Amino acid sequence: MNQKQDDLLPGTEPATIEGTVERIVFENADTGFVVGRINIEGSPELTTFVGALLTVTPGETARITGRWIDDKKFGRQIKVEAYQSILPSSMDGIEKYLGSGLIQGIGKAYAKRLVDAFGSSTLEVIDKHPEKLRRVEGIGQKRAKQIRESWKEQRGIQEVMVFLQGHGIGTAQAIKIYKKYKDRSASVLREDPYRVAEEISGIGFAGADAIARNMEIPADSVKRLKAGLAHVLREEISQGHMFLNEEELLSKGSELLSVEKELLEDALKVQIEEKGLRQEPWGIYLDVLYHAETSCADHFHRLLNEEKTPLDINLPKAIEWVEEKNGISLSEEQQTAIGTANESPMMVVTGGPGTGKTTLINSLIAILQFKGLSVLLAAPTGRAAKRMEEASGQPARTLHRLLEFNGHRGGFTRDEMNPLDTDVLVIDECSMIDVSLMEGVLKAVMGSTRLILVGDIDQLPSVGPGNILMDVIASGCVPTVRLKTIFRQAAESGIISNSHRINRGEEPIYEKSEDFFFIERDEPERTMSTVVELITNRIPDKFGLDPMTEVQVMSPMHRGATGVSAMNTTLQDVLNPTGQPVPRRNFRVGDKVIQVRNNYDLDVFNGDMGIIAGVNAEEQEVRVDYESKGPVAYEFNDLDNLNLSYAITVHKSQGSEYPAVVIPLVWEHYVMLQRNVLYTAITRAKQLVVLVGDSRAMNRALKNIDSTRRNTRLAERLKEWKK
Repeated sequence: MNQKQDDLLPGTEPATIEGTVERIVFENADTGFVVGRINIEGSPELTTFVGALLTVTPGETARITGRWIDDKKFGRQIKVEAYQSILPSSMDGIEKYLGSGLIQGIGKAYAKRLVDAFGSSTLEVIDKHPEKLRRVEGIGQKRAKQIRESWKEQRGIQEVMVFLQGHGIGTAQAIKIYKKYKDRSASVLREDPYRVAEEISGIGFAGADAIARNMEIPADSVKRLKAGLAHVLREEISQGHMFLNEEELLSKGSELLSVEKELLEDALKVQIEEKGLRQEPWGIYLDVLYHAETSCADHFHRLLNEEKTPLDINLPKAIEWVEEKNGISLSEEQQTAIGTANESPMMVVTGGPGTGKTTLINSLIAILQFKGLSVLLAAPTGRAAKRMEEASGQPARTLHRLLEFNGHRGGFTRDEMNPLDTDVLVIDECSMIDVSLMEGVLKAVMGSTRLILVGDIDQLPSVGPGNILMDVIASGCVPTVRLKTIFRQAAESGIISNSHRINRGEEPIYEKSEDFFFIERDEPERTMSTVVELITNRIPDKFGLDPMTEVQVMSPMHRGATGVSAMNTTLQDVLNPTGQPVPRRNFRVGDKVIQVRNNYDLDVFNGDMGIIAGVNAEEQEVRVDYESKGPVAYEFNDLDNLNLSYAITVHKSQGSEYPAVVIPLVWEHYVMLQRNVLYTAITRAKQLVVLVGDSRAMNRALKNIDSTRRNTRLAERLKEWKK
């Protein structure tokens, strides 16, 4: 029975309303959070509902149970606790429902054609007699199949949701579970509910544990204890560690699970026996990471032990030739590096901005190619590879492309059995390479290949576990050249001179600088408004830079008034207020976006940035134009691979360069105010850096070098081999 909105008074007791969903105002595809408007019979105004829902669609009848709240900004609304979807029965409702973009292959035009053809029986035709769809003009075999499969998926979602919510699983969690396992969701949870903690981001162990309790799995079950220990270990891995001390693992596990450590000791033994975990004197590894670290050490040993004939470079003549050829003067350190490359099977080149890493690599490439040697260039990300290619004039690839990742096989095609065919391999931005990727690289390097690793060890380490570049240098096993001389032209740049000051913990110098500025703002809200003014007016007016393509905002954190999330929402409204909305997503045509995970099917990788160039609601497809690879078509289901990128985290900026960088620096980012974070952000800029915020935050970042030492053993393993 329908109820009038006026009959439902705000309070703490649950209320139930029923009506027709008119429109969706906002939807977060990752969490399922929706803001919508519902038309309740007899009510003069639309009612706002908010909450985590799945496939709520304009045109359908909805029965919503929730609690009334008075939002200071948006007014009276009902916060959803339970939701029941009732398919529309009227022709207008069916047309609106099908035209919402919910069913792939049906947009507004085809929704009208279908309703004109089948009237109030349209949904029954799609559900039970899909062969009739081809009677409608424009619907051929391909589109009819597309509609059938999409409809089946939507009905399957509803059935699975009934099971999940029947076991006390919240809607937001249920959405994530369904997206991962589809119609297998129920069987997966019955078999092992703790899988979701490992395999689905955002649910975590606490969410999986709540599901398990609802399914009456005992608190002391071995399954629960093993899952808890694995969770503690993975939490450490997410911070870059390779292993955790056994006592610390048991203590943290005991606290998490509220059980005695003795119980956990038995569960740990079982996991070690089952080969899921690996025990070493210094700590406990996930088995896969133990093998990755030992494999890296073995391959480094192999390559270092391989006797290679010196290149027979006449050093003085080679240096004179390359200096004259390129009109440069090499520093003493750069000349030493060329000599090292001549004699050693492997070497590391490290140094900060302005010390000539690029000049050195280009000189080495010229000399090596003059000697008739083949050279391959690579970097961890697409943007870093593109920079390398532009600077050298030589082709450069991402490591994944170089190693020919095979998505179906789940690994690299290039390995010990199919190695890279080159005399020299040069890899840039090596500080970004984690242990698993480095293992893949080393497997594919032949004994006859010389390996040159280039990077800045003062930048942030890899997002994934390990600290490869730092460990290789610390081992003392691999010849290393550290470039320290700042060339005169580079020293005149405020960006470069101040990046080195920051790296030493010294306060930047702003006076007389034409490319490095600090604007004092004592409140996050004022910081935000200043950043907006800089992006939209001051930087374009003074420096002639395009705010969409040439200015990048970087924030240390996702959360907070000046975090990435808030910045993106604000800058989207300012820079792209009228872009065509992407149905059921918080994107618009014209938005600046970033790929947040590797997608091998689409050939786009974590960190690739582009612009949304078009949307096709009927085909449920969005086109993103990438500067480095052209247009890429995303199905709506793949859009959780993308985030807005008007603002990005400093970690996401690694390997990239931008003409201008704007960095909010506020006290609320306290936990991430670290020297290497600030240093990394500043060194991403080529022409302009503007810091906006609190001088206290700046001082905190300069003094804070307490970024925890990562638990790794690669350096020690290499040292042991050296002995």
